[in-house]
Amino acid sequence: MPSVYHEKQMRQLCALHALNNLFQGDQSYTKGELDDICNNLSPNVWINPHRSVLGLGNYDINVIMTALQKRNCEAIWFDKRKDPSIIDLDSIIGFILNIPSDYKFGVITLPLRRRHWIAVRRIGDSYYNLDSKLRQPELLGNEADMLQFLREQLSDELHQRELFLVLEQQSGENTDQRWIKQSYRKAVV
Repeated sequence: MPSVYHEKQMRQLCALHALNNLFQGDQSYTKGELDDICNNLSPNVWINPHRSVLGLGNYDINVIMTALQKRNCEAIWFDKRKDPSIIDLDSIIGFILNIPSDYKFGVITLPLRRRHWIAVRRIGDSYYNLDSKLRQPELLGNEADMLQFLREQLSDELHQRELFLVLEQQSGENTDQRWIKQSYRKAVV
């Protein structure tokens, strides 16, 4: 089994952990770096709309997308009406999912809904759920197992979930569909 880097949840820093887990700790991001991105996205504001009011984390997708750009990557939103089997898995680095999360105060679950960022990626020949709230990475298995995991995540209409594909940045023509399997490209447009 290959060595799998896995940051565990601290405070409201799931976006930070998702990014570092996605890149397997290589060129790790810091809270300061994500806070700087927030300040650059919305300079001269008292309450920054890209993180929690107290500045403890809870970063939004704009921060994640900017952080990815700093590593020459980009996040592409996946239309959950489509089946994940159209994704050319060899063209992507991994996935970032945004899922609902309960707000707990000790052992009491409060009726507040928050959002949580998790990373999923292939390491060696297997795919892993690198959710920072897990005790350890969850082995999803092969491509078919991982695609089934994504289908299950995206089919939960009660708990609106969003999926972002992480790819290396490219410029030029026809780069917007490079993540779609060749056999689906014309049909998907």
